[in-house]
Amino acid sequence: MKFRVERDVLAEAVTWAARGLPTRPPVPVLAGVLLQANDDGTLVLSAFDYEVSAQVTVAADVSESGTVLVSGRLLADISRNLPAQPVDVVTQDSKVSVTCGSSRFTLLTMPVEDYPALPPMPESSGTVAGDVFTLAVAQVTTAAGRDDTLPILTGVRVEIDGSKITLLATDRYRLAMRTLEWSPEGTDASAVALVPARTLADTARALGSGASVELALGRTGQGDGLIGFQAGSRRTTSRLLDGEYPKVSSIFPTTSEVTAVIETATLVEAVKRVALVAERNTPVRLRFSPGAVVIEAGQGDDAQASEQLDALLEGEELEIAFNPQYLLDGLGALHQQWARFAFTQPTKPALLTGQGEPDAAPDDSFQYVLMPVRLAG
Repeated sequence: MKFRVERDVLAEAVTWAARGLPTRPPVPVLAGVLLQANDDGTLVLSAFDYEVSAQVTVAADVSESGTVLVSGRLLADISRNLPAQPVDVVTQDSKVSVTCGSSRFTLLTMPVEDYPALPPMPESSGTVAGDVFTLAVAQVTTAAGRDDTLPILTGVRVEIDGSKITLLATDRYRLAMRTLEWSPEGTDASAVALVPARTLADTARALGSGASVELALGRTGQGDGLIGFQAGSRRTTSRLLDGEYPKVSSIFPTTSEVTAVIETATLVEAVKRVALVAERNTPVRLRFSPGAVVIEAGQGDDAQASEQLDALLEGEELEIAFNPQYLLDGLGALHQQWARFAFTQPTKPALLTGQGEPDAAPDDSFQYVLMPVRLAG
């Protein structure tokens, strides 16, 4: 195999393919990236760990076609640090030489015949705008569980219903839901899938810079147990999680006794400051009164902090407490100038949404439900 490719093209392609490679693969070949140089002037880079596959196709000046398997992380590190000149890659027996200007590296190859075949891409279900997809996934995955002993909660529930996609995630302490419009292949599109949150977040960040992202999912949400994403020359598949997602939709409050609107950025900074004195697993308290909210942390003999902000309150005065990081995660996911809280009782879940103006209607396309922390006494 022998080909020449631009340094930046190679670096981006290898980084994309190798981004999810396991650090301790169960089989050594799963740490590799497969390079396939074709006579039609294309170079295909592939990676697969039996859970997630990634593949990208780039243009290359191919002198001799062929296939080789090398360490993905090592090749990514090398290609990113090469000088800004064309890169020549040549196989020599069981080694691969990578030459760029006066820099030359020699890598050992791994047996191609031991590398597993990548799963086929499921049939396309439709497309969604890349920037919308990236933002929606980032908003929802912040609430996904990270405890692998509860694998169902480490996923994002993806529900397709016609031209609407609903993303849902929870770790039992907060719940995030985002609805967005997309362009399905058919008007009767319907599917449900549970996608690993970390994989979905990584894929959205990597693909979302494109104009559109193609989603590929079986109509029943089961199919061959895969979901696929493609943007331009990049494609990836992920194994779906098995199991029944908990019926959490009933957690969303349908009515509210008290609502409060606060400027998002101001509230974020205040919570960060006040939370500096909050010991591990202790909450910040929010006391709402007409025209203001007081944010407090610490009590008794501990360090204490408080800060007062302007707030538009409708309803009775209320005091409620939250885990400060969970509150900050929700505020950071709003991407709106104003944050709107809807409360029923201090011990019941609170609903957080965003809005563009203090007196505007809330944007319900993203909803973040936060469980309060019970106050002592």
